[in-house]
Amino acid sequence: MEKYENDIKLKLNHITKYFPGVVALENVTLELKTGEVHALCGENGAGKSTLMNVLSGNHQPDGGEIILKGQQVVMEDQQVAQQMGIGIVYQERSLVNDLSVAENIYAGNQPTNGWGFINFKKLFAQTRILLEKLGMADIDPTTKLEYLSPGKQQMVEIAKALSQNPEILILDEPTASISETDAKVLFQIIRSLTKEGVAVIYISHRMSEIFQIANRVSVLKDGKYQGTKEVGEIVVDDIIRMMVGRDLVKQDYKSHALDEIVMKVEDFNGPDYLNINFELKKGEILGLAGLVGAGRTELARAIFGMDKKYEGRLFLNQNQVTINHPLEAMNLGIGYLPEHRKEQGLFLEMTVEENIVATNLVVAVENRLLQFSKITEIADAYIQKLGIKTPDSKQKVVNLSGGNQQKIVLAKWLLLNPKVLIVDEPTHGVDVGAKSEIYAILKELTEKGTSIIMISSELPELLSLSDRILVLCNGNMTAELPREKFSEEEIMHYASGTKNMFTSDLTKKGQPISVS
Repeated sequence: MEKYENDIKLKLNHITKYFPGVVALENVTLELKTGEVHALCGENGAGKSTLMNVLSGNHQPDGGEIILKGQQVVMEDQQVAQQMGIGIVYQERSLVNDLSVAENIYAGNQPTNGWGFINFKKLFAQTRILLEKLGMADIDPTTKLEYLSPGKQQMVEIAKALSQNPEILILDEPTASISETDAKVLFQIIRSLTKEGVAVIYISHRMSEIFQIANRVSVLKDGKYQGTKEVGEIVVDDIIRMMVGRDLVKQDYKSHALDEIVMKVEDFNGPDYLNINFELKKGEILGLAGLVGAGRTELARAIFGMDKKYEGRLFLNQNQVTINHPLEAMNLGIGYLPEHRKEQGLFLEMTVEENIVATNLVVAVENRLLQFSKITEIADAYIQKLGIKTPDSKQKVVNLSGGNQQKIVLAKWLLLNPKVLIVDEPTHGVDVGAKSEIYAILKELTEKGTSIIMISSELPELLSLSDRILVLCNGNMTAELPREKFSEEEIMHYASGTKNMFTSDLTKKGQPISVS
């Protein structure tokens, strides 16, 4: 790592923030030095995002002070924070699909002509210069955002923050939706920025990234500051102990897969995948690996009836079935935990209990009447079982942390008791403690006979949980790996197209599909 200067660029003194029924931050003090990458860790709900929202002007603290370059300041709103040199990239994107890349990056700050209209020629030119400088020259400034992959959209979000030339850059889970290639580009950008004196606050649940990119790491737990350590003086277990207050129980691999075939996919063809064939066994965790845009999510959505396929047959317990709608899939015992929980998996403005029973209201019906006391009883049971941190079951889901929201999505499907559960990025944006709990839930499901198809971009997650792994590359299935053949290197070869288990020539199964 590059040496950083010892002067303090920012100091947060005794920051306190209350929400209804919750102390989100309590006397948190944190220092940020010029030119350093300062990692901020903590479980979901520890107060990381709240602290960054205070710094970026989205929340006003109920106590404490912000000292910026030796002067006490008040971040009245996000615009004031930007003027003071604070840039932030949120975990949830803040872009507009109908606008071009350039319009998103320079939203509210576009160059204009003498008539006050946007000078698009100049806008596209300066956007192209910025993207080239940031190593993102493959992104066309004129392209509508909706046509970009989620990973590229995240890179646009980062470019938007950097277009403001911030002195302090806050990155909240910046690599959660991007490929390894884009992550390397991001790390190069961060290193270049710190050489110019920019200070970076880096929030991530991925411990390996922290040790790659950070100088120091601070930990929050339950809204309280736990301490700051130099990265070179600690190991991962030290951070985890500070975060969760205990050592995580390491789960040994144990398969619950039986010989019985519960699902068979035959010759699935769609806009983003080609000639997909596989079987799923009872009690098995079948991993789906691949790079961003490989077609994994599109395949899962087609199985669940969310997206149309061109052709293909689906068998459940040897019977051919037709699924054209998610409700038909649910009636057949198939559940789907989507990649984007907020947009596709939750009713954010509804309560915890309303979300949990949403997939199976019948369990709360007596004498043909919905029993609200029964809904609360069921929800309370799942809150306790899954360790969901919420004041009570009447709390709106939008007010909970990402990890707790993810557990609520899981609770919805546990209540339905599916025969097959598809989980797409099940620990996306989830802390190490919650990850361990989710892994235990998935293994418990397989022990009871549920079969799981798991899509994950985190190879260690796939390697530790899966009984078999299927690898997709540009919509083609390139490998089916039994557990004894698992390795990160092998998976990456098949995922990047340098190997194909089924044929040395991808074109023998049809031309590989270009997936944006």
